[in-house]
Amino acid sequence: QVQLVESGGGLVQPGGSLRLSCAASGLVFSLYNMGWYRQAPGKQRELVATVTRDGNTNYLDSVKGRFTVSRDNAKDTVALQMNSLKPEDTAVYYCNANIVTWDHWGQGTQVTVSS
Repeated sequence: QVQLVESGGGLVQPGGSLRLSCAASGLVFSLYNMGWYRQAPGKQRELVATVTRDGNTNYLDSVKGRFTVSRDNAKDTVALQMNSLKPEDTAVYYCNANIVTWDHWGQGTQVTVSS
C-alpha cells in the first residue's frame, strides 16, 4: 500500500529554517505529482507547494521566495526547504501524492515558529 512518511518538523524561532522530507513507498513515485499542504488550528488545509512529475513547481503566494520544493525520483522523496520562517507558518504540514483523481496523504509533521 502507499505510504508517505514526513519528517523534519519541530520548533524554530522566527527567521529560522527547517527542512521537511517525505519518503514515499508503494507507488511509482515518478508518475505522481507531489505536494506539501498545511493546516493551522481552526483553519482549512491549504496548498503550500507542488512539484509535478515533470518538475514544474508552484507555491502559495505567502511562501514564494522563502520556501523551495524539490523531488528526488531516485530516492522517492520530496522535500520542502523553509527559510525565513514566520509565526504564521505554524501548522501541521502534510505530504501529498496525486495522480489523476487519486490522492495519498502522510500523517503530518508539526512545524511551530515561535520565540
